[in-house]
Amino acid sequence: MLQKAIIMTVLTTLLSSRTARAFSAVASRSANTVGVARTSTSSTSRFMSTDDSGKDVGPMPFDDEKMPFYALGTNLAMQVGGQGNFKTLLEEDELDIVLEAFCENLKGTATQDARVVLTKYGEQLNKILQERTNSIVDRVKKDGDEFIKNFIDCNEEAVKTDSGLIYCPMTEGEGSQPELSNTVEVHYHGTLTDGTVFDSSVDRGQTISFPLGGVIKGWQEGLAMMKEGGKATLVIPSDLAYGEAGSGDTIPPGATLKFEVELFKVS
Repeated sequence: MLQKAIIMTVLTTLLSSRTARAFSAVASRSANTVGVARTSTSSTSRFMSTDDSGKDVGPMPFDDEKMPFYALGTNLAMQVGGQGNFKTLLEEDELDIVLEAFCENLKGTATQDARVVLTKYGEQLNKILQERTNSIVDRVKKDGDEFIKNFIDCNEEAVKTDSGLIYCPMTEGEGSQPELSNTVEVHYHGTLTDGTVFDSSVDRGQTISFPLGGVIKGWQEGLAMMKEGGKATLVIPSDLAYGEAGSGDTIPPGATLKFEVELFKVS
């Protein structure tokens, strides 16, 4: 039987892709993204996304009388959008079929009993999604391994730790060195191996503070190697970041992440 969380993720992600193109990047990050939060979607240490400033990202698609219902769809997408990257896993015609099924079942016009459909085809769908996910993970991990090798070759200061983290100091700090029990204030700029920016406090122009013990392992280890006032580049393999789950449609499954980090304060 297809799990409810998977069903809801597919449906709301696809619904938002049709009715809210401008919103989809925000919805995929759930309630405030993403950059270095724990892999659990229930984590409270979520960071703001680049679109969370409250600024309009474009004209509203409906008039004021209809926008509350659009807001309902937005809310649903934000609740579940970070659980899967189905826009990558499914083809365009497959997305259309999913959207059609969602609308028919929502309106009560479906000609097939939902329980029968899920019982008969849920296992087959899970197999398809798993195979496609595995293919993506293998490719992305291979790209990540190649990126790490090239980064080390091009940066003499880079150090590979026992865990696989790549730590490359840019500016040595002189202040306190954080522990997991500390709260840190940082600037960071996060990119994928192809240079795509997925999260950046630098671009937002505002530092961020968080408990060091509440973020991904690569950040826990990397920041513990820094001192106040220091700058460093962290290259984090997927097993120290978001693993094979990825994070929404911004961080693919198996992705290696690169962060440029400046540590301002330890408290």
